[in-house]
Amino acid sequence: MVQPTIEGTSGTARASQLPRRIAMLSLHTSPLAPLGGRETGGMNVYVREVAAQLAALGITVDVFTRRSSTTEDEVRAIAPGARLVQITAGPLARIEREEMLPFTPAFADGVEAFRAREGVTYDVVYSHYWLAAEAGALLARRWGVPHAAMFHTLAEVKLRSRASGSEPRERIEAERRLVAGPDPIDLIVAATEHERRLLTQIYRVPSSRIAVVPLGADLDQFRPRSQAEARAALGIDPDERMVLAVGRIEPLKGFDILIRAMAQLSDRTRVVLSIIGGDERASRELDALRAVAEEVGVADAVCFLGPRPHEVLPTYYNAADVVAVPSFYESFGLVAVEAMASGVPVVASRVGGLASTVADGRTGYLISWRCPEPFAEKIELLLRNEELRRALGRAAAERMRSYSWVEVARSVAAVLGDLIAEHADRADRRLA
Repeated sequence: MVQPTIEGTSGTARASQLPRRIAMLSLHTSPLAPLGGRETGGMNVYVREVAAQLAALGITVDVFTRRSSTTEDEVRAIAPGARLVQITAGPLARIEREEMLPFTPAFADGVEAFRAREGVTYDVVYSHYWLAAEAGALLARRWGVPHAAMFHTLAEVKLRSRASGSEPRERIEAERRLVAGPDPIDLIVAATEHERRLLTQIYRVPSSRIAVVPLGADLDQFRPRSQAEARAALGIDPDERMVLAVGRIEPLKGFDILIRAMAQLSDRTRVVLSIIGGDERASRELDALRAVAEEVGVADAVCFLGPRPHEVLPTYYNAADVVAVPSFYESFGLVAVEAMASGVPVVASRVGGLASTVADGRTGYLISWRCPEPFAEKIELLLRNEELRRALGRAAAERMRSYSWVEVARSVAAVLGDLIAEHADRADRRLA
């Protein structure tokens, strides 16, 4: 695991210690929601796993999310010492995240009401995504505690990478205010050095306010296993040549490029592209991808599997020959990490965090051009050469051995502990 880095700091006078109680905010999506939908993905996994592992360190963690149904309990267990608290803010129904901004003050009020009812105090607020950071800023000021945030994606970064045609003006303005305004977030947690550089270049954030903590994987679950056994468990033909893609069904993920790449393979014999992800709200995007498959003549070789529980993903990775991540942008690329931890080579776009997660030519291949041909070339190279495929898979698993959620949580705890100590020192100096 790459150790957390905070550049430009000279240490604090007060000795750091682990936080006692953390308020984690994930306003727009629950860490316990099924993966593969429009609002679920790597961030959900991160919040759930980090909360659980922080609790294993003896830290009490409450994760707050917006309640969207009357049928779910207000409080649910994530792990011993970590719980999910659902806050009523806005309608008790699923709404698009673009519609949630007006409800952030009510969400913050609901979190405060829960805190007061429980009679607890929090040492730090740790927000995830810009909507949660809006509420987190209100709570941190109200409680007089430091505020850390992980944005996962930033609108201006997506626009500059051409990963998004447009972004709501409210989001762009809010992120700039939260990151670089007159009263900014105390600490931004970035997943990669690439993200840290972007924060510095685009928003002029000083390095002293950025901590780099890479993401991880559950290495007990995501590890090399027998491909034959995995395929038998899933009912997949042992002679099939399987290309796997996992993620939300949205244009950002670039699955249309991957489908077109299938048509570029010189030998498509027994090759199947299996795509995991999507829910009923992604029907338009799924229809568009099916139309692309029909257009290029590979409809019979593309299988849309829909969402799958996270606990069965290791079996799918173990069954695959190659995992492809053709995204237009990824702040980190959790799918690539989980695939490599499973001993499967990855063919991915050379964008965002993927560029530092995948070691080009050693654990897979990075593609610089957003077009089907180079994806097809590297996928076919791996499908044809079993020895190369196995060698890259072994190197991938070895590279990921230090990327565990246990180590991620330890790094997060250390970073937040330093932040709490620095915040207390500033308060002491103001009183002196």
